[in-house]
Amino acid sequence: MAETQSDIRGVMIAVTGGRLLLPNATVAEVITYAEPEPVNSAPNWLLGRVRWHGWRLPLISFSRMVGYAAEEGELGAKVAVLKSLGDNPKVPYFALLTQGFPRLTTVNAEDLKAREVDDETETHASIHSEVSLRDDNAVIPDLERIEAAITEALSLEDGTVEVEA
Repeated sequence: MAETQSDIRGVMIAVTGGRLLLPNATVAEVITYAEPEPVNSAPNWLLGRVRWHGWRLPLISFSRMVGYAAEEGELGAKVAVLKSLGDNPKVPYFALLTQGFPRLTTVNAEDLKAREVDDETETHASIHSEVSLRDDNAVIPDLERIEAAITEALSLEDGTVEVEA
């Protein structure tokens, strides 16, 4: 299948209880999971901080954040380092716990369909939309909302939101 100009490169990321679809450009690197340093007064979805290229990045569990899972498995877990979209220069990256390696995929308008959601089921604010890409169901996360939640959670720790170098 030849790529057209309207195709974009995406990444399908498995998380406990679901999958995320992100543009490939948002993923800076995928690293091996290591036990994070705890963050004081953090919500359960903020797992702590992980070291990456001299930075201490906040590590989040999307599954816990949106209610997919109460617990995370660490066996085979990886960490996707994501570029922040927001304008906070103190938090240029954050980390996301994944289950295995993200999978590259080509996204085009013909293959990407919005999924119908049950009117009685309220979608979490950190989910932008629910989609189907070929045979894979996934959610497109609201990265700006997630970054705002991270900033708020880190400010509870010690009044600073800076990703420490």
